[in-house]
Amino acid sequence: MRQTLNRTSSLADITNLEPQRVWKHFHALTRIPRPSGHEEQAREFLAAFGRELGLETIADDAGNIIIRKPASPGMEHRKGVILQAHLDMVPQKNSGTEHDFLRDPIRTCVDGGWVRAEGTTLGADNGLGLAAALAVLEADDLPHGPVEALFTGNEEAGMTGARGLRPGLLRGSILMNLDSEDEGELFVGCAGGLDAVAGFEVPEQPVPPGMRGFRITVSGLRGGHSGMDIALGRGNANKVMNRLLHDACERHGLRIGSIEGGSLRNAIPRESFAHVAVSAGHAEGCIASCKALAAAISSELSATEPELRIEATPAGLPGSVMEEGACRRLLMAVHACPNGVMRMSDAMEGLVESSNNLAIVRAANGAARVECLLRSSVDSAMEDLSATIGSLFRLAGASFRLEGGYPGWRPDPASPVLMLMKTVYRERFGSEPQVRAVHAGLECGIIGGSHPGLDMISFGPTIRHPHSPDEKAEIASVGRFWELLAATLAAV
Repeated sequence: MRQTLNRTSSLADITNLEPQRVWKHFHALTRIPRPSGHEEQAREFLAAFGRELGLETIADDAGNIIIRKPASPGMEHRKGVILQAHLDMVPQKNSGTEHDFLRDPIRTCVDGGWVRAEGTTLGADNGLGLAAALAVLEADDLPHGPVEALFTGNEEAGMTGARGLRPGLLRGSILMNLDSEDEGELFVGCAGGLDAVAGFEVPEQPVPPGMRGFRITVSGLRGGHSGMDIALGRGNANKVMNRLLHDACERHGLRIGSIEGGSLRNAIPRESFAHVAVSAGHAEGCIASCKALAAAISSELSATEPELRIEATPAGLPGSVMEEGACRRLLMAVHACPNGVMRMSDAMEGLVESSNNLAIVRAANGAARVECLLRSSVDSAMEDLSATIGSLFRLAGASFRLEGGYPGWRPDPASPVLMLMKTVYRERFGSEPQVRAVHAGLECGIIGGSHPGLDMISFGPTIRHPHSPDEKAEIASVGRFWELLAATLAAV
């Protein structure tokens, strides 16, 4: 294991960054493929890590790893602290990047004061939280009470590890979630989430004679986290593509062979591709209309999406096209589906209360599937939003179901660990931390449900553009994050 920790990365030796005790573990994690649903190697690595240190190590049936470290001498009476981070990372890459997330290590590089990856997600979400917990487990110079490190599986694709955590398994009374992305901010609440899935039957027909084939591509969008970044006004590739297809079908009789847009429910879609056909007599007019609309969309999004590219290029004919009536219902439903921020919070200024991410649109081989991720910190608002979207798709003739719901985490402004960390932060850094809730899914709500009475808080280093290939971590913030963690553990 120690040899693994000391290997250099493909592009930059991030193990020399400070604090080295955190960065060396993060570097080791970049060598281990761990996309959501494929965390086997990461689990084996962490279990071996705990056992090598002689610590109690548990692998449960839900894909979680728990490592327990006894208190420092004289601190056995302190409250037990649970350090929690998730094993998996979001596997996103640019279309021109060759990378196999099941095999290849992440290629890291230092870019000014930031660490990023070469054309892929970095995995700082939540690799830096994992690395900090590993540093605590390994340290022999860090005073603390009893510590448990809880590494949960498959957070990004359904939080199945947290959901499957056996009630009563944890011993600590304080939960520190290490999965936030703004250093200097302490998070005390989060939104709940719910997946919505609509299915259409779209019968196939032979391509009519006299047609010409084209491929339409929407790319270059910034994407990002469907909770943290939903209020930034970024373009949604599925919405952009659907707007182009809907217009071309209405005006030029465009026929659609297939659509493939978005890849993950919790990432704002960056790309969409469609294989289409149009009659030879309408081809030139259709292309001209598409270019004009593309220019209008690019102008609308110019402030947030300067790299947006919309292209229509000649291609062979698709093998078949969708029946026109079914295709029309699909396009109209996607066109009408709400996307983005639905409402801002009344309880906390600047916080999104409810949102929807139109995450995935796939249509081929006689069927279409639309997936959305709904988020809200208000249960009744979530119910209303899900009913709205469900009504829309059912009216369009689609099947509709809700799945994967998880609860939010209600803020507790009187939390003892919050009061302690505010004091520690003020003493260490001479300023007041911000106290916030986040419009994203943290596992605190789920874990708190299986272990009632936990005093919970979430914090972390500064990470920008998670869930996209632009993801990057601020180097200086990792040092402050580690200092706050270490000082808080000593003060609990």
